[in-house]
Amino acid sequence: MKPAATREVGRTGVEVTQLGFGGGALKLPRSQYPEDDAAAALDASWAGGVRYFDTAPFYGRGISEQRLGRFLGGRCAERFVLSTKVGRLIRPSRAARRPAERTAIGDPATWEVHYDYSRDGVLRSIEDSLQRLGVSAIDLVLVHDLDLVHLGPQARMDAHSADLLRSGWAALQDLKAQGVIRGVGFGINEIGLVSHWLDLFDPDLFLVAGPYTLMEQGGLAELDRCAERGVGVVIGQVFASGILATGPAPGATYYYREAAAEELERARRLQEVCASFDVPLAAAAVQFPLGHPAVAAVIAGVKDAGEAQSCLAAFDHDVPAELWAALRDQGLVAPAAPTPA
Repeated sequence: MKPAATREVGRTGVEVTQLGFGGGALKLPRSQYPEDDAAAALDASWAGGVRYFDTAPFYGRGISEQRLGRFLGGRCAERFVLSTKVGRLIRPSRAARRPAERTAIGDPATWEVHYDYSRDGVLRSIEDSLQRLGVSAIDLVLVHDLDLVHLGPQARMDAHSADLLRSGWAALQDLKAQGVIRGVGFGINEIGLVSHWLDLFDPDLFLVAGPYTLMEQGGLAELDRCAERGVGVVIGQVFASGILATGPAPGATYYYREAAAEELERARRLQEVCASFDVPLAAAAVQFPLGHPAVAAVIAGVKDAGEAQSCLAAFDHDVPAELWAALRDQGLVAPAAPTPA
């Protein structure tokens, strides 16, 4: 597969490169993550043909958007696609002592997060993101983390959902009508939420982080619903936060925790089949989701030039059809899961 090749996101008219840059990798403060590394990761991705960049106010409490804005600011004449998210407002912390800390990229602890899915919250979030990114329009906007994991208990999630139903979603549609944004949808992490939001709204897309990777395809039925509705899908967490990039190495992570024994064993079996075809596990992992007709792109978080180049190489690596068949025969891929041609 070619990183620079493009696909349309659902019916939005927005064409994204099949490989996107995950801005979550840009969230660490300068004290932990040198600006040169961030710039090098972006430079290497751009040089490899990546033109789709995903971010969110929550990533580093504004730091990711600011870094991305500085990078893209020198490329205004070039074509690229941006997606960001709404649902959290980033405000200066009352504990921050020096005003300078509240304006520059620095310590995320000097900022506070406030959940707000109402019309006012959505409009303010978009205005803030436009300023941090240094742009006048954003291609794709996703309602971020409206789920029990982030908002529990149920009563709190219901209250925020009611805000979205009453006014937040309409605000996004208004911005779309004005041309400020081109597509709206949801960023989700759990099985069941795609169907939940499809039943309530008419989204253009979903960013699905977790339920559909080479490790597990529990979200397959929901992706099938998206394909039937003409709703686009972008797959995040394509390496399951680590294990599909590193393999079952000591200390391998699976969704931000140490991988359990059964997860290590599954990764080992996947890696073994891939190796029999001289294909790196990372190559199969980053390409697999694009076999589904609803999926327009996968996004990967890379923290430096080396990681970016490794990801680009994995995406460009030839994966024979026989490998996908072997994974299916061994029960490592769901029987109904479509695989890349």
